[in-house]
Amino acid sequence: MKVSQKTTALPQLYSAADVAQALGCSEWWVKEQARRGRIPFTKPGGSYRFTAEHFAEIMRIFESRPTESSSAAVPVSPAPRRRVATTAAPVTSLKARTPRRARHGQSQSTAA
Repeated sequence: MKVSQKTTALPQLYSAADVAQALGCSEWWVKEQARRGRIPFTKPGGSYRFTAEHFAEIMRIFESRPTESSSAAVPVSPAPRRRVATTAAPVTSLKARTPRRARHGQSQSTAA
């Protein structure tokens, strides 16, 4: 009597270097994104590993779609310049203080 065993296919795991090569970036960047929780990963045995599903999701996360062309055709006017508020209060001009070395001579003459 033969017992039939179902063979389950294990998912292929890719290293951070494999994912970095596919993305065209550095291995450090992939590990940093995983460490910060920005991309999905698994960490068996203490090293970052990625499945094909992880890679597909990483591609979706960093995907950029173009904006609608109709909004690009509309000219955007520059923001109005900020106007300096005029105040009715009189302006007091500032006067520089006498330098310390010049005051030093005055204080010695008054102390003597």
